[in-house]
Amino acid sequence: MPIYGYRCSNCGHEFEIQVLKSDKPVLVDFWATWCGPCRMIAPIVEQIRSELGDKVTVVKMDIDENPTVPMQLGIMSIPTVIIFKDGKPAERTVGYRPNMKGDLKAKLEALIS
Repeated sequence: MPIYGYRCSNCGHEFEIQVLKSDKPVLVDFWATWCGPCRMIAPIVEQIRSELGDKVTVVKMDIDENPTVPMQLGIMSIPTVIIFKDGKPAERTVGYRPNMKGDLKAKLEALIS
């Protein structure tokens, strides 16, 4: 599974391996192609991925192509960004807001061991 922007036939299993069993913090961006605010968040997620490098894992999940995992996580609206640590959601952000990059980056940096 490509880590950044993936499509898969067995997403539950791949999500478990890449996100829930990760030994580092994972930022997951739940989005859809038709979602305007999701397009606003995309460059922020890419910048965080670029700036933090291999200290974190960044995953983008299209909820239309992979509906099961978002449903299991209770995602009701997008964009939703969840930061996972040790297999558990540590932070959830719904929607776009000013200074989102700074907030997400600070939360990730605090979780890096």
